Amino acid sequence: MSPAPRPAEPESDGKVRCGWSESSALYRDYHDDEWGKPLHGDDALFERMCLEAFQSGLSWITILRKRPAFRAAFADFAIDRVAEFGEADVERLLADPGIVRNRAKIEASIANARVARELDIGLDKLLWSFAPPPRPRPAALSDVPAVTPESVALAKELKRRGFRFVGPTTAYALMQATGMVDDHVADCWVSAGG
Repeated sequence: MSPAPRPAEPESDGKVRCGWSESSALYRDYHDDEWGKPLHGDDALFERMCLEAFQSGLSWITILRKRPAFRAAFADFAIDRVAEFGEADVERLLADPGIVRNRAKIEASIANARVARELDIGLDKLLWSFAPPPRPRPAALSDVPAVTPESVALAKELKRRGFRFVGPTTAYALMQATGMVDDHVADCWVSAGG
């Protein structure tokens, strides 16, 4: 997710947050409780990978609003279950108004589950192997990159292994969302790794 840059400002509770989290309670809760916190587990990371791919070209708030429907439609993103989806499931998903109905992204999610299921090291270990060493938090959202050498390398490796819809920008958004990098601005109240 690459929200529009805005300076950090205090919320009514007196906490300073990254500026992108201020436009809705849903964004604020996601920012405070999930974004940038280390996430582990193959299925949990698969969910985030899929959602980041579905977000491409859309606003992240759209995905957050549809996340419960995505979870229901995609069997809680259980890799083994999604890997078994067939053409009838693709048609079911295309007819589901609760999710983003994009055939290419739906088919990529199913194909990615099949690739993830066959990984020799597991999705968690693969993704986290590209996490860079900790670095200072950005002073402002304008200092947050859209891609990094690590996200380029991750995207290249994912593509090599057969994953789809995970380019360098999506890979970096995944790294941000799952705590592989800490891009909360320096004065944000959310603690790194917490």
